[in-house]
Amino acid sequence: MAQDTKLKIATVDMQQLFKAYYKTAEVQEQLNLQQEKIKKLNEEKSEPIRKMTVELEALKQQYEDSSLSEAKKQAAYQAHQMKFNQGMQMNREREEFLQRRIRALNEHSVKFMQDILGDLRDIVTEYSKAEGYDHVIDKTATSTSQINVLLYSKDASDITSSILKNLNKEQPEASKAAPDSDQ
Repeated sequence: MAQDTKLKIATVDMQQLFKAYYKTAEVQEQLNLQQEKIKKLNEEKSEPIRKMTVELEALKQQYEDSSLSEAKKQAAYQAHQMKFNQGMQMNREREEFLQRRIRALNEHSVKFMQDILGDLRDIVTEYSKAEGYDHVIDKTATSTSQINVLLYSKDASDITSSILKNLNKEQPEASKAAPDSDQ
């Protein structure tokens, strides 16, 4: 006895779901705040270096001043070299600090994105099981050579809009009240 084993297949636009998901906006806001904090800390660490640059210029003018004695020129030159080395060390420390902070922020960003995509996969899986789909394909997926994995599908098989209707049902009321200025 042969059974009719017609597969029920759908597509979904994971990029659209990612953009519409309330957690994506929350995470992006957190990341933006962290970026601003890093920028502010970098500015704070840059200020003494800028001041030192002014001091270096004054010392340079002293050791290049032909009216000064050779001993005063030499003292100014040595002071300049010492300040220059201090400034280089301060700048190296600032750059290392900045790189560490940016690397940590990038790691957090990747983790947040993976968490959100995991949530979205769970939501799509739950919906697909409830609706009896055998396969659901992300129509925005690309291969390692950046070619679309899905070359064609009927719009009728796209479940993105159905998922979007209930996507943010778990969104806390407090974040629903906040206006979304990016969209």
